Amino acid sequence: MTLIQHGRGPNPLLGFSVDRSKIGTIGHDLQRPECILAERDGTLWAADARGGVMRIAPDGSQRLIAQSVDTHFDVGADAAASLLAGTLPNGLAFAANGDILISNFGTDRLERMTRTGETTVLIDSIEGRPLGKVNFVLRDSRDRIWITISTMINPWSDAMTPSLSDGYIVLLDEKGPRIVADGFSFTNEIRLDAKEEWLYVAETTGKRVTRLRVGADGSLSDREIFGPSSLGTGVIDGIAFDAYGNLWATMIFAERLIAITPQGDVLELLDDGDPAGTAAFEQAFHSGKPVPFETLMGAGGQICTWLASVTFGGPDLSTVYLGGLRSTAIPYFQSPVSGLPMVHWQA
Repeated sequence: MTLIQHGRGPNPLLGFSVDRSKIGTIGHDLQRPECILAERDGTLWAADARGGVMRIAPDGSQRLIAQSVDTHFDVGADAAASLLAGTLPNGLAFAANGDILISNFGTDRLERMTRTGETTVLIDSIEGRPLGKVNFVLRDSRDRIWITISTMINPWSDAMTPSLSDGYIVLLDEKGPRIVADGFSFTNEIRLDAKEEWLYVAETTGKRVTRLRVGADGSLSDREIFGPSSLGTGVIDGIAFDAYGNLWATMIFAERLIAITPQGDVLELLDDGDPAGTAAFEQAFHSGKPVPFETLMGAGGQICTWLASVTFGGPDLSTVYLGGLRSTAIPYFQSPVSGLPMVHWQA
């Protein structure tokens, strides 16, 4: 399948829905594969709650690359012992040299891990204060690193309410780290469009996507909602562009996979939610109080429990991989349109 020119011709997703009978899986005994990276050769890298990243080879064989302290740095015995305490890898991105950038939702830091596991801390504070819940990381074509912080609330589940907007975005470049936008409702995944003119932000508890224009200096402006002000049941988590310009999105706790067209319309691609669990979540979410954790646990589906991310891979970027916070394998299916190549795919 060839890449479709961005936004030209009929939208390939019109009339498309995921055929459940054609969904396969790869990987086994995974722990919280929240984010997935795909390489040209078919290798997948999935975040793993044991502290590291699971490498899944094209033949399905897998190996956990566990985080360890980078011995090139004299951190001391006590610091080495505590450096990765509570680690919970979340969002992932490839550095220019192939190292893995890890948004660590457990240690509240942005970390860098070699492909053999040696880990160093890139950022753990900003403007003299702890970062908060570091959620996602994205590298652009200029080798700048964009980081999302969902909330300053811990435990994070107490921030699962539409009444809180303390999330923000950090840019890390040659000038160092700085906050470039704030006031988001649980900042989650971010993506750049094909020309890197706009940064798209999944605001989880806002149930929406916001976009901001990217300046040459990395500044963000012209903030606006992209698509509907509410995307419906569940809350948005992961996002990814396809080559046509559709923005795919996962709606966790309702287990929906949707796409927002370039015109801002919503297409429903998959609904795997449990109706009773979704209804209970929605009622609790709109109560104005944090959603009880037991209510979150009652919401889920069968295909990819707590559907959290969407990734394009395969030889022509037309294989879609789904990541789930409570999944132990990675479901995949074929898309009628290829994904937008990420920076590491273009290198």
